[in-house]
Amino acid sequence: MGWFLGIGIAGVVLLLLSLVLDGVLEGLFDGVGVLDGLFDGLLSLPVVAGFVSMLGFCGAIAMGATGVGAVGATAIGVPAGLVTGWLAYRLSQVLLRDRSGAAPRDVDLIGVSGSVVTAIPVDGYGEVLVHLAGQPVKLSARSPSPVARGAEVWVEGTLSQTAVSVRPVER
Repeated sequence: MGWFLGIGIAGVVLLLLSLVLDGVLEGLFDGVGVLDGLFDGLLSLPVVAGFVSMLGFCGAIAMGATGVGAVGATAIGVPAGLVTGWLAYRLSQVLLRDRSGAAPRDVDLIGVSGSVVTAIPVDGYGEVLVHLAGQPVKLSARSPSPVARGAEVWVEGTLSQTAVSVRPVER
C-alpha cells in the first residue's frame, strides 16, 4: 500500500509542477515528424499527473479496503487513472477553446468616449480616462485644439499602444 500512496503523492507533485512547467512534455515531441500532433495535449503534465495520482490513490484504497494484492490494486487503479486523465484532457481542451477573455486591440478604442484627466495643450499631450471592456484605461492624448480638464472627448484614432488622438464632444 505504501508504494501506491507514493505514486499518488508523486502525481500530486507532478500536478504542482505542471503549474510551473506547463507545456514541457508536449515540447519533447515537437519536430518528431511521425509523432507531430499525435499526442496533442494527451501527454500534458496535468493529464499525466491526473492519471498517476488516481492510479496511486485508488490502488492504495483498494488494497486497504478490500485486501487485494498489488495486481488487483493496479487493475482497479489503471482504469480510474485513465478516466481521470481523460477528464483532465477534456477540461484543458475546453479551457483552451475559451476565447471570452480576448485582449482589447487598438482599434477597439476608436469611437470610445472618455474624459480629460490632464488638460491637453495645442501640439502637446494630456491624459484621458476611457472605459474599455468595463475597465478604466488612462491614456496619453493629443488633440488638434486645446481641451480643458474634465471635458468629454471621443477617441478618433490610436497613435501608439498608450496614446490616442481625441476630439472634444460638441454640445
